Amino acid sequence: MKRILCFGDSNTWGYISGTDHLRYGTDKRWTRLLQKNLDGKCEVIEEGLNSRTFFSVDNRPGREGRVGFDYLKPCLDTHDKIDFFVLMLGTNELKNSYNNTASEILAMFVKFVNVISQYKSQIDKSAVKLIVSGIPVVNDETEYAKEDGMYHGARIKSIEYNKLAKEYCLSNNITYLENVDLEVGIDGVHLTEQSHKMLAERLAKAIEEQL
Repeated sequence: MKRILCFGDSNTWGYISGTDHLRYGTDKRWTRLLQKNLDGKCEVIEEGLNSRTFFSVDNRPGREGRVGFDYLKPCLDTHDKIDFFVLMLGTNELKNSYNNTASEILAMFVKFVNVISQYKSQIDKSAVKLIVSGIPVVNDETEYAKEDGMYHGARIKSIEYNKLAKEYCLSNNITYLENVDLEVGIDGVHLTEQSHKMLAERLAKAIEEQL
């Protein structure tokens, strides 16, 4: 059975938009639906963490350990052997508090991709097949988002970042999944239930083509 590691933030964890840390159940979040759609051919490993970034440090109390890069290599070793690595990360880097440009986020992404691409299994020295899932476009015009203000101006930046990440992947023969049409909920950031379903279907198709 092939093994798929899904590495991301709250949208991989299954955060329900507009709630206080409520999570979609195993019958609704995309990681679990992905395994179901692959009909027993693969084991899906969930590695979603709320507020996870590429490199930026979240200094809020209780948000320790959110820097994804610090956990990337240990995560690969922990779950070895991995056949597919699905990466969907970058949304939290759009927060105003980090003041990152789309190009700066891309540079973080490239460092991430390099580690994954160069990784070899400790068991049989095999490589990991990387699939990059574009992040959802932030809707900073919802009433919730306007009041919160954490992602003010992030819509344009999320579109630009996705464009840069896609171009990089296409230039480096990395599978890239376009997700700019995925709907987000009332907070403007987290995927709706329907979007989880759509993402799972797209990923299942992309993985089936490589099995």
